[in-house]
Amino acid sequence: MPGENLSRDEARERAALLSVDGYDVSLDVRSAIDGENGDGGGEGGGGGGGPRTFRSVTTIRFRCNEPGASSFADLIAPSVTAVSLNGRDLDPGEVFDGSRIQLDDLAAENELVVDARCAYSRTGEGLHRFVDPEDGEVYLYTQYEPADSRRVFANFEQPDLKAPFRFEVRAPEEWVVWSNGTGERADGVWRFAETKPISTYITCVVAGPYHYVTDSYTRELEDGTTLEIPLGALCRKGLAPHFDSDDVFLVTKQGLDFFHDHFDYPYPFGKYDQAFVPEYNLGAMENPGLVTFREEFIFRGKVTQASYEARANVVLHEMAHMWFGDLVTMEWWDDLWLKESFADFMGSFSLVGATRFTDGWITFANRRKAWAYRADQLPSTHPVTADIRDLQDAKLNFDGITYAKGASVLKQLVAYVGQDAFLEGARRYFKRHAYGNTRLGDLLSVLGETSGRDMAVWARSWLQTAGVNSLTPQVLLDAGGRVDELAVLQEAAESHPELRPHRVAIGLYRRVDGRLVRYARAEVDVEGPRTVVAELAGAEAPELVLVNDEDLTYCKIRFDETSLAALRESLGDITDPLARALCWSALWNMTRDALLPARDFVELVLRFAGRESDIGVLQMLHAWAESALVHYAAPDWRPAGERLLADGALAELRSAEPGGEQQLAWARFFASTASGPADLDVLRELLEGSVKIDGLEVDQELRWAFLQPLAAHGRADEDDLAAELARDDTASGKRHQVRCLAARPSAQVKAQAWVQLVESDALSNALVEATIAGFQQPSQRELLAPYAERYFAAIGRIWEQRSIQIAMNVVKGLFPALLDSPETLAATDAWLAAHESAPPALRRLVLEARDDLARGLRGQARDAVAGAGTD
Repeated sequence: MPGENLSRDEARERAALLSVDGYDVSLDVRSAIDGENGDGGGEGGGGGGGPRTFRSVTTIRFRCNEPGASSFADLIAPSVTAVSLNGRDLDPGEVFDGSRIQLDDLAAENELVVDARCAYSRTGEGLHRFVDPEDGEVYLYTQYEPADSRRVFANFEQPDLKAPFRFEVRAPEEWVVWSNGTGERADGVWRFAETKPISTYITCVVAGPYHYVTDSYTRELEDGTTLEIPLGALCRKGLAPHFDSDDVFLVTKQGLDFFHDHFDYPYPFGKYDQAFVPEYNLGAMENPGLVTFREEFIFRGKVTQASYEARANVVLHEMAHMWFGDLVTMEWWDDLWLKESFADFMGSFSLVGATRFTDGWITFANRRKAWAYRADQLPSTHPVTADIRDLQDAKLNFDGITYAKGASVLKQLVAYVGQDAFLEGARRYFKRHAYGNTRLGDLLSVLGETSGRDMAVWARSWLQTAGVNSLTPQVLLDAGGRVDELAVLQEAAESHPELRPHRVAIGLYRRVDGRLVRYARAEVDVEGPRTVVAELAGAEAPELVLVNDEDLTYCKIRFDETSLAALRESLGDITDPLARALCWSALWNMTRDALLPARDFVELVLRFAGRESDIGVLQMLHAWAESALVHYAAPDWRPAGERLLADGALAELRSAEPGGEQQLAWARFFASTASGPADLDVLRELLEGSVKIDGLEVDQELRWAFLQPLAAHGRADEDDLAAELARDDTASGKRHQVRCLAARPSAQVKAQAWVQLVESDALSNALVEATIAGFQQPSQRELLAPYAERYFAAIGRIWEQRSIQIAMNVVKGLFPALLDSPETLAATDAWLAAHESAPPALRRLVLEARDDLARGLRGQARDAVAGAGTD
């Protein structure tokens, strides 16, 4: 990635010098199809072995407030044919260095024209080209965040140089093309309406023989006018039979109603298309008028309601971005939270307020916050408002802090200032800064106006410091067995000692008719190391004290000994599903912090998970139980733990309601835990149909789920996997097959996968992910042992030579986490010590992996002590 970075200082200097009036971008993508347009090489393009390319001609009209000054435009392209500045032809060989075009002697008003050969992507960055193995059709889409539009057209690639865009695209005759604005085809060219002023990273083009369905949204506005928004949804033709577009449109309309009700600013970008595209690196991207999603949100087989809820949440998250991020955009990536934290919060807020998924806050508490808690305890943790020095920093900042912690902080803010003041602040923010760029202070200003509170104090604690606090109840009883004093103790890590103000609810629970129910509650402000909750004095003695009941704040919940004992005996008896989810999350954090032995957590899952009513929580428990076994359990207990989990999963599968969601979830969990001969026999029999479980439909996706453990344990060979691919000869089937092939227990297989990942760049981004997933099998630690040393020898070269997305995937995915020993920890430390000058983003990834490894070793030591105590 040499020469492709951009620093914050460079961006600020350019923004102070330039302002952009508009872009005209003309793309010719007829070369995407073999033999068309006679250009492009490599990868079937019929040329000299270089990348397949397309023509990109860009005209930029911009002003310079210091005539005679110099600046630069951004472009990453194999070649530039011509450059013209204010009618003056420039020598591309002199002004273009592969990532920048030097612009000297600028006038007050300027016109730059760049004619370039840009490369199609196979990494999901820029203009991605996908060939569907099912029918040979070619599909294109763009993905830019944070700075990959320069791979498609010349521009000023930073969020605060917004401008209107006009796109035109020449494409194969049988294709349809979409962009941010409405488009029409005439004389073989698709021309699109000019956009509102937007940032470069949210422009978008999608082209190909996509399946497309339409609908519309209508709303009467307060001024008496009618707002009409054309709706569209598209996917590959091969996925059309599975595409439940009616449900996508339902959630879309519900979201538009909700945001219009609460934001008092009509949707500003005309149409609203949603494209589900192949080999997508992200969950989705908020391009105005043309949101892109990973096509895995179109479900090929039976899934639980948790999957539909997750999709709805993403649809609403991206919709919130139309206001938070697209209409009003952060000035630089330091304030990425101004869009991502708000969209993450608004996704759950609108999910609960507008759709059938009324338990969305349970998912938020259990799943999203788990992501935040992990990220906030890594050595790379940072304040919600981060210090982003350059684009590589920005790429790594799309993390659990910016998304989930930021959203959690906003949930606390709503409790702090009140929902009405919060939403009125948002409304003023949109109207005051429409089509502009903002910083932290701009938002705090309007929130201070509407709430009357000192937002600077709140921001210092919650947005400008890192780390997560722990809240623990302390209960003193009087002689009569009632609460004499109840206090909340607040702690912080030494590395991040900030004790924050928390608005929390404290719930007291006790048994009533065999159920644990809340009988007393107080909502208080917790500040400093110890806060007495006077409102609960005199209450009957609780069996369970739940700090942060209702999940108002962002903290790690701890328990006193009485409460922990009650959970060990009666966790499944808590009647409120959110309270139950919060207890599970707290127990998982205790396991990660080596306060609860991993085997104890596994035992709790086996005892109580079968009674869990929330399917999303159940699936999260399955993932945590696996992680507890793989990373936090003492190695000598792992075989016993594997047996317990597999036996428990199979028992729950057989007893679950036929055809229900729990049955499907337990079937997938059984497949992921199966390792012994008897378990694998069951999987093989279910796969072949010689044994059936009432109500369990073994559809194609479940077949692949059963095949992976069979492949990983040597019970499915290359011929079996080839036969399954023939049965499912699709893009999804290919990804599954590649993962299963790399999972086989063979030194030769591992060596081949390593070469494909490290020594070659032939695999697409999706197949890189699939190969990594197959390569890393917990049951194959001995086979993976030779690759620890090779990993540390290779990652520097990988970072230099691959795109940042692929480099991130390889560096994170191939870290020898399964070789969890002090020796691996020492090897990691040795690499870090020897590479202090390595790119900060690369060091960050290694430091994070090192921290996870060290945390796992501490958990294993704790679990070993527990095991010794029971011997």
